[in-house]
Amino acid sequence: MRPLAFLFFALGALAACAAAAPAPVSPPAQPLAAPALSSTAAPVEVDASTDAAAVSADAAPPTTPEPVPAPVSTSACNEQPPQDFLIRSNFLKEKDGNARAIQWRTDHYGWSRGFGRPGPDAQPPSASVVDTTFMGLPVKMHRKVVPALKCVEEDIKLTCADHPYTAHALAGIRFKNTYRGGEVTNHIFGIAIDVDPAINTCCGCVPPWNDAPACKRPAKTEYDRMAMPECWVHAFERYGFYWLGHDVLRDTMHYEFLGDPDHIVKGG
Repeated sequence: MRPLAFLFFALGALAACAAAAPAPVSPPAQPLAAPALSSTAAPVEVDASTDAAAVSADAAPPTTPEPVPAPVSTSACNEQPPQDFLIRSNFLKEKDGNARAIQWRTDHYGWSRGFGRPGPDAQPPSASVVDTTFMGLPVKMHRKVVPALKCVEEDIKLTCADHPYTAHALAGIRFKNTYRGGEVTNHIFGIAIDVDPAINTCCGCVPPWNDAPACKRPAKTEYDRMAMPECWVHAFERYGFYWLGHDVLRDTMHYEFLGDPDHIVKGG
């Protein structure tokens, strides 16, 4: 073959090889990074079976119920002490103390024949006596002191829960005077109440009361001679009643209202 012809042949062969070679392969594309979660993204629901340790520490802790406050008295009555001049141990020391106490009770609760001076259109205390209850038991009392008795009952239920006591017998109004020497029992006026006379005795009274075994045994105070808890006495005393256990009669069953009957109810 001639040299020039060979040259043209070689150039044509190279061009044909270049056309037949495969195209270069590009490297594979890298995957895109996942976008960061927004702080405002919706919270992920936690299934009930999820381990508690997997729950976020930011979750609110369970709340503890607040303790229920102790009951507070909402008494409708004013607290008041007994009036000194009506207390037996006080008026007996004065020359006209007994007469003054009788007349004051007559003016406020009614006239008992033979005691005190009756006012115009005077009515006996029994005309103002009503049926009521105390600690679930029926009793007849002057209508003016019934609100105070109700407040005593409420107070006992609030303050004596740790000293349970169930009363079984009550005595209120009497229609015959049982005192001697010119005195008048407050039972005549319907403002006295006896609680369980059989087990809360009167060691300074006449037989059979002062023959009770409780009167014979040693005791530090009169509270030790009765079945009724001491907290009952304090409840009565808060609302104008006087306990004759303080008196020389040592009458532990007996409470008498010696407060101001016009000052019993709040706002009155």
